[in-house]
Amino acid sequence: MTETLSRRSFLGAAAAAPLVGHTVDRTGFPAPAVIIPGAARFAAVASSNGLRGVAKAMELMTRGVDTLDAAVEGVKIQELDPEDTSVGYGGLPNEEGVVQLDASCMHGPSKRAGAVACLEGIKTPSEVARLVLKYTNHILLVGAGAKRFALSFGFREEDLLTSKSREIWLRWRANRGKEDDWVDVGEQEPIGPRPTGTINLNTINDRGDLSSVTTTSGLAFKIPGRSGDSPIVGAGQYTDNAVGSAGSTGLGEANIMACGGFLTVEYMRQGMSPTDAGLAALKRVVSLTPPRLLDPSGRPRYQLNFYAVNKRGDVGGASLFPSDYAAHDGRDATVRDTAYLFPK
Repeated sequence: MTETLSRRSFLGAAAAAPLVGHTVDRTGFPAPAVIIPGAARFAAVASSNGLRGVAKAMELMTRGVDTLDAAVEGVKIQELDPEDTSVGYGGLPNEEGVVQLDASCMHGPSKRAGAVACLEGIKTPSEVARLVLKYTNHILLVGAGAKRFALSFGFREEDLLTSKSREIWLRWRANRGKEDDWVDVGEQEPIGPRPTGTINLNTINDRGDLSSVTTTSGLAFKIPGRSGDSPIVGAGQYTDNAVGSAGSTGLGEANIMACGGFLTVEYMRQGMSPTDAGLAALKRVVSLTPPRLLDPSGRPRYQLNFYAVNKRGDVGGASLFPSDYAAHDGRDATVRDTAYLFPK
């Protein structure tokens, strides 16, 4: 012990520190310190397109449905909505006009996870990811193998392109570049910004059991075979039943580099609120961003959001730039403003 830290000051600092405890896993080694929570309460938090999802998840959990099953039913609302061009049926395709879907999920009580990537022809990848979790010792299935797995469980192969998403793709294809073989549609028909989208949903019940799920059609017009963070456990979503759950939407590549879902949960393990944990994870993401993705002032040229809930049922949302998120606190489902690092 140094001269500058006496035994008395050390004990005083320890008394003022948050109350922590150590759990012991089955190997006999101590697990990391965990903030001892108060009584858990029902809660759900999601990206802003998950407003209907958090309401559905809350309804199911209060009827005794498992937190993961409730979360999957919540995100399926968007997966099955043909008007949502970012998730599931009607999702925007890759550059060849093929819809490829990604999803992952994690179940806190059982400490299990499942995921699929580049899944074609199946509307609800979240359900397939849950089957990987429940019935295999694997975590991630991809491409044709993921599709065969889904079909073996009775899923029906369908065309996921709607007339709306096909039209958007055709207009993008017509505007790709001046040197290709496609005719420009003209400035009077601007295509607008490149669309992206995902839904993440995290749940907790009154027993303190947590789950998380993230599902997406990925970056619009992506290179075939590209997967972002959504099917990556620890990036697109993560759950530790002793601490909390977190997930993300936005540029997946940036989030993968920081393992953002896991990192947000780890910050909550240290005692941060869900919102502060998300902000801290975003700072790490920015620090890992290559210069080509930063503007001259050092701000990211992309958006990234984190959504989180801790073991008590406190929820929060954080983003690089002003945004919003959906949450249900047991009373009603609302859209709330995120905390953010940079003004627009």
